[in-house]
Amino acid sequence: MSGLLAGKRLLITGVITESSIAFDVAKIAQQQGATVVLTGFGRMSLVERIAKRLPEPPVVLELDVTNQEHLDSLADRVREHVDGLDGVLHSIGFAPQSCMMGDYLETPWEDVATAMHVSAYSFASLTKACLPLMGEGASIVGLDFDARFAWQNYNWMGAAKAALESINRYLAREMGRLHGIRVNLVSAGPLRTTAARSIPNFSEMESQWNARSPLGWNPADRTGAAKTCCVMLSDWMPVTTGTMVWADGGFSAIGDRVEPFEPTPKD
Repeated sequence: MSGLLAGKRLLITGVITESSIAFDVAKIAQQQGATVVLTGFGRMSLVERIAKRLPEPPVVLELDVTNQEHLDSLADRVREHVDGLDGVLHSIGFAPQSCMMGDYLETPWEDVATAMHVSAYSFASLTKACLPLMGEGASIVGLDFDARFAWQNYNWMGAAKAALESINRYLAREMGRLHGIRVNLVSAGPLRTTAARSIPNFSEMESQWNARSPLGWNPADRTGAAKTCCVMLSDWMPVTTGTMVWADGGFSAIGDRVEPFEPTPKD
């Protein structure tokens, strides 16, 4: 399908390096005809350098989702480059290391609060900040990691993702009835991103995912997850909101997780 996002104006957050899922979303979105504006935080010179590797180097705006001044000024700053937004990708998450290792009950509230603020509440605050730029038919998509289960070493980040999934449903209710805007999450399998390096025993999760997924799993290939995000940002899912779409090779559909999945041999 060519031109899936032709004419769309998208705000894409969370590009840090070329290994960011958001980078692949931005790349595919541009290839499909979208105009992209990126946001970055902290290492802005790095984000700007990475942005130049996209097919069309986009504008990069600074955005700290815990900074109210950044949020309050976001719409005006975006409006300097595009006259509105048809879609927003929330690809933002962070938790202090104490939230993903050690004794779960010993993690201090200050660290948990940071994880919840950046990884969950920011989905709502980013939506509010972008609302003046969006109209009926717009789409907001967040990146998730299935929080229905307690994953080893994911700890409080898993709790933050569970909060994100709940916020997604409430946002869908509010944005749909009042503004005709869709809100959804895309839950990808484990991918080798900058954020993944901070998860203890991530390599074990990779191997288990590949063994048990009906379609297999390549943790170095972000294309599938990125394409799923682009579809959700397009007009081709017009009546889907408040849900989570899996881009995980089918792992989430398999109930027996004790033994690796063995496909039925073909005749």
